[in-house]
Amino acid sequence: MKRCKSIALACLLGLAAPLLAQTEDPQLGAKLTQTYNLWRNAFVKQDARTWQALTAPHRQMEVKNRIVSEKRPFPAAVFQVPVPPPTLEGLKLVHLSQVGATAKGVWFGPVNFGIDGKPTDNLLALAFIHSGGRWLYDRADFVNLAELPAVRKELQSGDYGYLDEVPEARASGQVPVTPMAVNSAKYIAKVYAFCPGREINVQINRISRHRFANTKEAEIILGGAVDGRNEIAYTVKPMEGSTGKEAFALRVYLMSEIEGTKPIMAFERIAQEGEPVKGFESTQFTLDPATAKKLVP
Repeated sequence: MKRCKSIALACLLGLAAPLLAQTEDPQLGAKLTQTYNLWRNAFVKQDARTWQALTAPHRQMEVKNRIVSEKRPFPAAVFQVPVPPPTLEGLKLVHLSQVGATAKGVWFGPVNFGIDGKPTDNLLALAFIHSGGRWLYDRADFVNLAELPAVRKELQSGDYGYLDEVPEARASGQVPVTPMAVNSAKYIAKVYAFCPGREINVQINRISRHRFANTKEAEIILGGAVDGRNEIAYTVKPMEGSTGKEAFALRVYLMSEIEGTKPIMAFERIAQEGEPVKGFESTQFTLDPATAKKLVP
């Protein structure tokens, strides 16, 4: 499964050298590189004003909503990450595309996150949005090629043919809508999914939307959980290549701020391998006063 995920990520970040000459702006590569370098410099220096000026509006709001929902200070918590954004130093821009107000560049080489050890040749894809007369940084996707040694060898030799035809390599052309602001969260909560071979779309309290595909991970619930009734609706559908018999789990955990208190499971739907899985459900879970006392000091 891990290998399949790596292959899927690599395909999404496909390289196509001919596209370097097919963008609307011949200086696009230089502009995107400059934007990212300035953005990274602001991040490393914890310069909140410059970070906001160089970050796409929808991404700013997504980051802020997540931090507020974790009950951490914004913007100070933006810079509280385990490792800094990687530098472009020593990397080669091997794929570049632009569609309208969106652009994507892919760099190849020893991606360096500033941690111990010698960095190896991998892929770093950066997405940008054009707004206010300039390119703004949106997001990064890192692809570790450790499990794709043949692909890494091809890229090292300058052969990008393996990924030339991948449509996902191009900029999407769709500027994401800036989400509504989340102003506070009373209780911190997370949604967890284990869904090999399936895609799950979850909506909680009509505010927090989540998509999980062939993965095992958890995400913060925007706006957190609320006292009393909490709505949850989700859809499940098989992905290409799945058997439809894979195990399945969807849970909501309430995260206590009281030291020593473990997360409390507020909602669960599970299916063992071979058991049927509902394609849709709209239901709720309740946060009662007794549980609330276990969550905040």
